[in-house]
Amino acid sequence: MTNDNKVLTEQEQDFIKRRRRRSIAIAVVLAALVVIFYAITVVKLGPEIMVRDL
Repeated sequence: MTNDNKVLTEQEQDFIKRRRRRSIAIAVVLAALVVIFYAITVVKLGPEIMVRDL
């Protein structure tokens, strides 16, 4: 376990803030890619996807 009572220096706090922002940015980009790939797939399949035999 980590020691929650540890006092962080200003440099460490800045590092943690930058790392969190970077992680959020990566998550947003990955989510956008998922949406783009899904949209491309739906557009390529078109309306025929609803007419297939199961």
